[in-house]
Amino acid sequence: MAEPLWMPSPARIAAANITAFTQVVRANGHNEVVDYPSLYRWSIEHPEQFWPAVWSFGGILSSRRWETVLTEGDKMPGARWFAGARLNFAENLLRWHDEHESLVFWNENGRQRSLTYAELFEQVACVALALRERGIQAGDRVAAFMPNLPETVVAMLAATSIGAIWSSTSPDFGLEGVMDRFGQIEPKVLFAADGYQYNGKTFDSLVRVAEIIARIPSIQTVVVTPYTQREPPLDRVPRAVRFDELLGAASDEGGAGIPFEQLPFDHPLYILYSSGTTGVPKGIVHGAGGTLIQHLKELMLHTDLKRTDRIFYFTTCGWMMWNWLVSSLAVGATVVLYDGSPFYPNGNILFDMAQRERVSVFGTSARYLAAAEKAGLEPARTHDLSGLRTILSTGSPLASESFDFVYQKIKRDVCLSSISGGTDIVSCFALGNPIAPVYRGELQTRGLGMKVLVFNDEGQSVAGEKGELVCAASFPSMPIHFWNDADGEKYRSAYFDHFPNVWRHGDYVELTERDGMIFYGRSDAVLNPGGVRIGTAEIYRQVEQVPEVLESLVVGQDWQGDVRIVLFVKLRPEASLDDALSGKIKSDIRRNTTPRHVPKRIIQVADIPRTISGKIVELAVRNVIHNRPVKNRDALANPDALELFKNLPELQT
Repeated sequence: MAEPLWMPSPARIAAANITAFTQVVRANGHNEVVDYPSLYRWSIEHPEQFWPAVWSFGGILSSRRWETVLTEGDKMPGARWFAGARLNFAENLLRWHDEHESLVFWNENGRQRSLTYAELFEQVACVALALRERGIQAGDRVAAFMPNLPETVVAMLAATSIGAIWSSTSPDFGLEGVMDRFGQIEPKVLFAADGYQYNGKTFDSLVRVAEIIARIPSIQTVVVTPYTQREPPLDRVPRAVRFDELLGAASDEGGAGIPFEQLPFDHPLYILYSSGTTGVPKGIVHGAGGTLIQHLKELMLHTDLKRTDRIFYFTTCGWMMWNWLVSSLAVGATVVLYDGSPFYPNGNILFDMAQRERVSVFGTSARYLAAAEKAGLEPARTHDLSGLRTILSTGSPLASESFDFVYQKIKRDVCLSSISGGTDIVSCFALGNPIAPVYRGELQTRGLGMKVLVFNDEGQSVAGEKGELVCAASFPSMPIHFWNDADGEKYRSAYFDHFPNVWRHGDYVELTERDGMIFYGRSDAVLNPGGVRIGTAEIYRQVEQVPEVLESLVVGQDWQGDVRIVLFVKLRPEASLDDALSGKIKSDIRRNTTPRHVPKRIIQVADIPRTISGKIVELAVRNVIHNRPVKNRDALANPDALELFKNLPELQT
């Protein structure tokens, strides 16, 4: 048996929210619930009892109680949760009106400003009034082309207080990428900033905003936040008003309250988008109640978030982790926002922020942790992180060596929770457990209330072997539908065509003997040389340990009736791919995996293509090397990088 990297102290276990929740469950007559494994079993065997317990424990505000917890629960899709309930998402995030800090904003220049809960409530009230005066009603779409600013959070809460549907992207999206998303949903209001900053440079957004308005006739109002300029020129942006003008006008009218619209549990809240690397992004519509109850479960029980906590996640407004982070307001915690490069000017900005703000929950990506290790950062030596209690990682599988880096170079006494889910469910299938040990390379647990299994190719549930991650029962944060998918065909084909009535998520995973999970990459990117299935993460974990390699990408190339593994590497500026380095990479992979994992070709490239949320795009590269079209280049942060993979002579022999 492997030794754990971390164990929670008895005091931490006693003080954990999940311990209190378990006690409440037992007090309500469920004496079989004595520990986490039995709590998990109870949660999936009795969802009609588990989810109302989460509702009560999270203190969800509603004007009307549900009539039925779960209707047609055996249907996926088709089940309906908490029918009859009426609530408002924004009201649940704005239940506090005091001087406790709600939002703290940092950028590359350090701390910028903060808002108390009282100030947040007042600003939301003003913007909501201004939206109502412009005719915004429940069901209308409000979009944001915004950096990760406090104004973005205010705008979302104002829109959802009315029952409008919120959708956002980050301002580094190309015009066609924005059109592929907002062009579908026809928003009436667009929130934007005059620009944004990244890696010490300032970028103008107003030219692109003007182009967006010209191509989406439904936009009636553009609200511009001055961010990079004090007085941004709005003459080139039709129908524009400044954000602070909305606040001032509404304040003059003396409106201090918010008439929160009371809406059904499954009223649309967010429209998120699939990555769009294989076609036009699908608009994934999430319901208000399902998002709220799922986020409260994950934040309170799996992350152990309390009102005294200060939580940060490195994200843009175009990634679902922004939506997840902002839900922390429902717990009353302080949300720390950051916009800009995490490595400007010297790589320490996020740990500078964590130290000054006494961040207790620090969320980031596996890519960031790997890059921090490559950059030689040692926050345990250079920073006071005594307030840090939990580190979260997602976006891609966290390598075992990154677990070592966290405990050796960041902090020894910290709960490292690698979590995994996605835009599809605006939440997680596997995540942290604050009262359980952390094992190297493993996600700690499956989410409570989520009947997560691993299926082999025959659709049989397996443990201790690799297979498809599935969810075999309905859960509240399933999408309510896809946008412009009247008959539901796109929705069904996305998740339910492979295993009928079972959600197939598209991850290649293993359920361990400790009931943890190991992720091996996306199942649609699984390599298959000689009929042996290999997860891409198995190779990345080895390559990332080579000092000369900054990033890598691996695909399968169809070759002579089989598949051969091709590895692309982006190296440090001073390194080059000679025979010695190529041999070292191959020997490391062979020694730590199997001979079948060893690439047949290793090719140096100047850049690795990624989505705007930072995920590498194996499928797009695979299409390029097979001379197939890449349907949506605007989904990429660096689409020009795809040109580096065209017609490579190394792949012709």
